[in-house]
Amino acid sequence: MSAKRFIASSEIYDIYEDDGMAVRIYKGSQYKEKCLYAALTHARCETTLVNSFIKMPIIREVSVIEGNWSLTMDFIKGKTMQQLMDEDPDKRDAYLDQFIDIQTEIHAQYMPLLSKLKDKMARQIKGLGQIDEIKKYELLTRLDSMPKHIKLCHGSLEPKNVIINDEGTYVINWGSARQGNASADVARTYLLLCLNMPDIAEAYLEKYCVKTGTSKHYVQAWLPIVAAAQLDKGVEKEKELLMKWIDVVDYG
Repeated sequence: MSAKRFIASSEIYDIYEDDGMAVRIYKGSQYKEKCLYAALTHARCETTLVNSFIKMPIIREVSVIEGNWSLTMDFIKGKTMQQLMDEDPDKRDAYLDQFIDIQTEIHAQYMPLLSKLKDKMARQIKGLGQIDEIKKYELLTRLDSMPKHIKLCHGSLEPKNVIINDEGTYVINWGSARQGNASADVARTYLLLCLNMPDIAEAYLEKYCVKTGTSKHYVQAWLPIVAAAQLDKGVEKEKELLMKWIDVVDYG
């Protein structure tokens, strides 16, 4: 493949645009399992959202490019909701309402075939080397006590993963999608906003709780858990904030 345009990169893959397709190329043959699992997760979300107003890229091919596993899907043109917010700050409030409507529509879907979000979080917490065993036990005990749901959770929803164009509203980056508790997904979004768009984080949480009738305290109860799960990624610049949030006493 001769990739035309580099788009973005993560720790384990690069994304390119080529002939109207987005091509995600994993950085090494060791990521075969992650590639195939991401493809399966994405495909199951495609099936579930077929009758929703939310659109998503369609996977067209799973292949090996120069020894590296890859996913090829539709390249979605348009502006991200983050770009729209930055370009027109006066409309941020309206965009935030729209963003919450998108998230609640995602949570309205039930996904019994997807892996469980609680299982993923438990694995991430157990693997942490930055906290002691007592703190891990506290976090895992809290996680186990949380209600078990099978709602569709995007797992990485923030304004940069929503694209608006003339054809509608697209949500991208479904690799972290799992079945689970909607409030865990909201806590995850709140965390991502605190890290990446702190000026709208509090407004988002307030609006979501009012709009859905969800207790803010209930969402906050998930914060130490999602912070610990994020800490597993090992991003040094996030560590200070995440370590503060991990103290379960703060949200007890």
